Amino acid sequence: MSPPAIAPESQVMRTTGWEDYALLDSGGGRKLERYGPYKVVRPEPQCLWTPRLPQSAWDDADAVFDPTDEEDAGRWRFRGKPKETWPLAWGKARFHGRFTAFRHLAFFPEQAANWAFLDEAVRSAGGQPRVLNLFGYTGVASLVMAAAGAAVTHVDASKKAVAWARENAELSGLSDRPVRWIVEDAKKYVAREARRGSKYEGIILDPPKYGRGPDGQVWRLFEDLPELATLCAQLLSENAKFLVLNAYAERISGAALAGLLAEKLANRSGSIEWGELALLEDRGDRAIGMSFYARWRA
Repeated sequence: MSPPAIAPESQVMRTTGWEDYALLDSGGGRKLERYGPYKVVRPEPQCLWTPRLPQSAWDDADAVFDPTDEEDAGRWRFRGKPKETWPLAWGKARFHGRFTAFRHLAFFPEQAANWAFLDEAVRSAGGQPRVLNLFGYTGVASLVMAAAGAAVTHVDASKKAVAWARENAELSGLSDRPVRWIVEDAKKYVAREARRGSKYEGIILDPPKYGRGPDGQVWRLFEDLPELATLCAQLLSENAKFLVLNAYAERISGAALAGLLAEKLANRSGSIEWGELALLEDRGDRAIGMSFYARWRA
C-alpha cells in the first residue's frame, strides 16, 4: 500500500463570521470581534495594518483585554456589567461564552473551519463512528461530532474545562448522546488505549505548546508530539476516516505537521492536506492567520 499523498501546496481555511461571531475589524496589533451580544477587543500582534473602522467603533467595545508582559496573561476591562456566561451556537452545538483569564472566550472561533470538516466527515462515515478528541477543552468539536452521529471520547487534563464541556452538552440538548468525558493527561490516556487495543474511526489532536496534566505531567509540543502521534496512529481502525492535527505554536508550520502525519501513517493510503487556519474580516478581503493544521483523510 502506498503512503498517504501530501498535498503539494498549502491551503488557508478561512473562517467567516456567523450569527454568533464576527471579526469586525483589525489593525494596530488588535482585533475587534463580536461574540453574540458583546463587542470585544483583544491583542493580536500580527495585525500590522491600520484599522478600517473609526476609533468610536473600538471605543464602543463591551470588553477589552489588556495584556501584561507574560504570554497570554493580562486582565479584562469592562464597559458596563456583561454576564459571566452567555449562550452561543454553531450549527447544533451550543456553548457558553466566557471571559477567561487567558484572553480567549472559552472557544476558538477560527476552529469553525475544522468543525465543518468534522461534521461532514462523521456524517459521510455512516453508522456511529468512534472518535477521539484529545485536548478537547470546552467540547465544541466533540458536540459537533456527537450531533452528527459519532460516539465521542473527549479527553482534557483540566477538570474545569471538562466541566464546562459537560455544561455545553446540556445547553446543546446532547447530554443523552454517547459522549465519554475524561479528565486525564492525553499522552497517558492514549498509551493506555493503545495497550488495550482500542480503535477509533477518527481522531482530533489539538495540543497546546505547553501544558500540565492533572498529576503534574508536563507537556512540551516539540518534545512530546511525535510520540503522541505514533500512539494515535496505532488507535486508528482499519476503517478509519480522518486524523486532524492542529497547533498554535509560532515555530511550527503546516508543512511540518503534514510531514509528521505522513511518517506515522505510512502504512495507510489516503491524502494529507495542510496549511493555516485564518479568521476573515466582515469585509471579506483581510484575514488573520491563527494556527497551523494538517489532516489525513482516507
